[in-house]
Amino acid sequence: MITAVEGNRQWLDGGAMYGNAPRAVWERWSPPDARHRIPLACRCMLVELPAAQGADGESSTKQTRRVLFETGIGAFFDPALRDRFGVDEPGHVLLDNLARLGLTDADIDVVVLSHLHFDHAGGLLSAWRAAQPLTLLFPNATFVVSEAAWSRAQRPHPRDRASFIPELSPLLERSGRLHLLPAGTVSDPVLGERFRFHYSDGHTPGLLCTEFDPAGPTGPDSSPIVFASDLIPGAPWVHTAITMGYDRYPERLIDEKTALLEDLLARNGRIFFTHDPKMAIGTVTRDAKGRFGVV
Repeated sequence: MITAVEGNRQWLDGGAMYGNAPRAVWERWSPPDARHRIPLACRCMLVELPAAQGADGESSTKQTRRVLFETGIGAFFDPALRDRFGVDEPGHVLLDNLARLGLTDADIDVVVLSHLHFDHAGGLLSAWRAAQPLTLLFPNATFVVSEAAWSRAQRPHPRDRASFIPELSPLLERSGRLHLLPAGTVSDPVLGERFRFHYSDGHTPGLLCTEFDPAGPTGPDSSPIVFASDLIPGAPWVHTAITMGYDRYPERLIDEKTALLEDLLARNGRIFFTHDPKMAIGTVTRDAKGRFGVV
């Protein structure tokens, strides 16, 4: 079963989110507020499988294995930074929405992190409280991230240093549950055979885009879903020329995005969007002029 689980939302500058696209183009997709900001979801994807279909060789008394893709921005910011980054809710919305599903963070077995920017990994941390240290949530989860994304978080470039949370990496290391994927890893026993990895370096080095096939690798009605993260953050970014100002290598990102879309189109594939405020998932299409879209 796949469930879209909302985390805290945020408002970010529309021009930064759409890179060199003119405002006259992007404001049709994302009408801005008076501060020129656009609304963005920080949506997570929860996959629940029978435990026997989890990691290869795993023996467990649990009947269900739960894999959570990202944790959103969370509520770790102090009030001043919460205002700067447009996070309206002071509480930890992801935990609230897991509770509505009858779950807590302790019920999650694996958290897959596409990368460690704060709007994708901040939900790993407890909500801000005055004079209280941040703590790591998800006490039973293995944290999966690529070696390249982890390395970037340890040695960020000045251009993206502010995108990382200094307190997070030491907490992940001390947990003893950090699982790093070497470059080129296509599948891994921590997730199991129904998951495979795609990589992107255009937004940030080592971005992990994980594919899940609900029908299984030999299922008759395969329609894979890719958690595309910031490679394709929402439906407007399916347009191949649209990139973000936050992307490290926009031209490379366009090539990576095009290759993924071509692949998914050929396989009736779908994209799960973390930042689209309205659409959680869309099937890849192409019109008569060769332009990609989603329905």
